[in-house]
Amino acid sequence: MRLIFQQEQLPVFQNRMYDNEAEARACPKGDIRLVEDQQTGLIYNAAFRAELMNYDDRYQNEQGASPVFRRHLETVSGIIDRSMGRDSLVEVGCGKGFFLEMLLAKGFDVTGFDPTYEGQNPRVLRRYFAAGVDIEARGLVLRHVLEHIQDPFTFLLQLQQANRGKGRIYIEVPCFDWIGEHRAWFDVFYEHVNYFRLADFGRMFGRVVESGRLFGGQYLYVVADLETLRKPTIDLRDPVSLPGDFTRSLTDVGLTECHRAAIWGGASKGVIFALLKARAGHPVGTVIDINPAKQGRYLPATGLLVRSPEDALPELPKGSVIYVMNSNYLEEIKKMSNDAYTYVGIDHE
Repeated sequence: MRLIFQQEQLPVFQNRMYDNEAEARACPKGDIRLVEDQQTGLIYNAAFRAELMNYDDRYQNEQGASPVFRRHLETVSGIIDRSMGRDSLVEVGCGKGFFLEMLLAKGFDVTGFDPTYEGQNPRVLRRYFAAGVDIEARGLVLRHVLEHIQDPFTFLLQLQQANRGKGRIYIEVPCFDWIGEHRAWFDVFYEHVNYFRLADFGRMFGRVVESGRLFGGQYLYVVADLETLRKPTIDLRDPVSLPGDFTRSLTDVGLTECHRAAIWGGASKGVIFALLKARAGHPVGTVIDINPAKQGRYLPATGLLVRSPEDALPELPKGSVIYVMNSNYLEEIKKMSNDAYTYVGIDHE
């Protein structure tokens, strides 16, 4: 293993919300030791402890409330349509089922698998897609699942076996190259045990049908033939690296007058940004999010209360700084807040 980056005591779940400040501050925490495996070339957190991960109904990661994110999902559905078709699809790890419902509304024949699903659609089975499942899919959809799996190659091998070695797979994960390019230290989470580059999937599959970046470059995707899955081998000509000044914005004082600043986005980026800024001595006291499931609840580690725009903005003086956790939403946020503030996209480089 070759060490790439480390950070101590981050919440093990960024997207688990808490009912009070004390419980939020006392949330379970774990360390980050990002390494490059010197055999496979894959990037993972060597300090990850799987026994700490227990996803339950307090885990809130639904982004479908945003029109910008819904447009992203429209793009994804188009990729799936042209590369795998609309018949006999399985979404592995479909979560709350938002994307699956979108596909069904478009006429796709899709079945979902997720043991934490809370809805009533009989198309979703509350279990894992694994050997013994009596479904042979033309295509598997794996959106933002693989980064949470401790042994991603073995997991993909299990999916291949469950689908009798056939079909194609659509994989979408955060892009590690984007994290480095944008010095996005706030995009390194305990929940994400793995971090991927497009090159990793070129070494993992003998045939990649289509690949690229999505969502402003923050995500990468591949469509590959499952039967060509193979164990990756490191390419010594293409080592993993992060910029030497990767965390430079963490200690920038800049516009961080805590009484006149707010964070917009109470999800993963916002949780890490708030926590590490506070540790650096530049706390931000207001958190805004449009997700009703987050509003009125508290962020892990900092214990900051998440508020709706309608509740928080009247108390924020005009011209105050709003840290936008994801610049993909910048124009949407400006419109919702009447363009009355100073907006800082934390991922602008």
